[in-house]
Amino acid sequence: MGRPSKSKNQKKERAAALQHAQQEFGTVPHSFVFPRGRVGKSVRQLVTDVRKVMEPYTARALKVRKNNSLKDFVAVAGPLGVTHFLVFSKSTSSINFKLFRLPGGPTLTFKVMQYSLIKDVVSSLKRHRMHEQQFTHHPLLVLSNFGLQQIHIKLMASMFQNMFPSINVHRVNLNSIKRCLLITYNAETQLLDFRHYSVKVVPVGVSKGLKRLLQEKFPNMSRLEDISELLVKDINLSESEAEQDGTHNILELPQAYAGRGNMKAQQSAVRLTEIGPRMTLQLIKVEEGLAQGNVLYHSFIHKMEAEVKEILARKEAKLRLKAERRQKQEADVERKRWQREAHREKSLAGIRRKRQQDGDSDAEDPGVPEQPDAAEQSDEDDAEYYREEVGEEPDKDLFPDRTNKRKRSSSGAAPLRKRRRHNRPEHPTTPSPRPPAPGKRRKGDAAPRDPRHRGGARKGVTSRKAPRGTEHQAREGASRPKGRGKLLAKGKMIFRRPGRAKKGKR
Repeated sequence: MGRPSKSKNQKKERAAALQHAQQEFGTVPHSFVFPRGRVGKSVRQLVTDVRKVMEPYTARALKVRKNNSLKDFVAVAGPLGVTHFLVFSKSTSSINFKLFRLPGGPTLTFKVMQYSLIKDVVSSLKRHRMHEQQFTHHPLLVLSNFGLQQIHIKLMASMFQNMFPSINVHRVNLNSIKRCLLITYNAETQLLDFRHYSVKVVPVGVSKGLKRLLQEKFPNMSRLEDISELLVKDINLSESEAEQDGTHNILELPQAYAGRGNMKAQQSAVRLTEIGPRMTLQLIKVEEGLAQGNVLYHSFIHKMEAEVKEILARKEAKLRLKAERRQKQEADVERKRWQREAHREKSLAGIRRKRQQDGDSDAEDPGVPEQPDAAEQSDEDDAEYYREEVGEEPDKDLFPDRTNKRKRSSSGAAPLRKRRRHNRPEHPTTPSPRPPAPGKRRKGDAAPRDPRHRGGARKGVTSRKAPRGTEHQAREGASRPKGRGKLLAKGKMIFRRPGRAKKGKR
């Protein structure tokens, strides 16, 4: 058969109890216990043992990386409700323990003079009492010899008290007290003793044999004639079970306590069993803030009142100068931003005014008229020079006009094309230029060179003089080598390269 369904009242009570537990859990102080830097195996185990002391309101499985800084823990502590940091570190000469109060401090720095781990304390006992049910409730804090009037003593007592939830003596449940944390201050040595105990309550006023019967541990009664001897005499009990109870630990219970024989208004003895860890601490200094404020107390360095005032005045001047610099930077940033906005508005106003003057703001700017190309100007100069010297119009193939030029791109560069070699066509009707008379060459004119002779006789060409009638015909009809032409007085070619003619012209 299945479980019976819950009634409406049971669901409401369960929801209300859960909400109350969550609110109560959020209001109590929480803590982080972690190491900083390289501390070694023993100090890491000490951190784990201190976490056991601070349970259940601590991060039991907190993972710490090497690149984590204190700011990372502070940023996480706010949403999680963490109020205290217990940080262990190790130097070349000592082990340090720092206690932080979040979010604004103060910070207490201790030097760990001696320490013992849980395993060391438990191994020294014959019988220990430590189980997991003891760590479901926070320990009972007991402070001893903290009633002195020094300011650092009061501050230490306040810090330790705020690490654990407060207890209402009239409403506390005794069954929730399973552990005890004892911190004792020695005024002579100025050292603190950190001890952790397990609490056990046993009834008193009955014989040890009866206690064993109540605990369901039956002794050996083979030598007894009557069971009354077990209740009257203490026989067959080991020496390790000898009790050391007295007026220092016997009290009357105000309510029933867990365990056989612990009844209300009955005499019971409270026994403490140390379960560790154990530490001996020495207060080094007290600082404001999170390890970065003024030093309120230092056990080794003592300063006069004038020195403290001078340090405070110097720090205030430094903070004031920093604030002034920040204000100046903010004013400069605001001024530059205002200048940029004013310049932008001025530019936009000029653009709008220019468009209104021009009329149609959407019309495209025709741009600057294109300048004629240098090559085209050179062609026009050659054609003009040819007309002046020869007196006739040049052939179209000799000086092609601008329409026959290759189309150029908008950037002015002609598109790349593969050149083809063409033989210069013969033009029998084209008159040859008149050579100047021999002996009457003008000063500065270059002598016409025969392209067939380039420093000597070319291969396949003889130096024999041609017949008289064929000189003019050869000069008119013979095709000149590619890239060569007759030079005039000004050093300009009158015969262009055949490859520069329009493609396809014959």
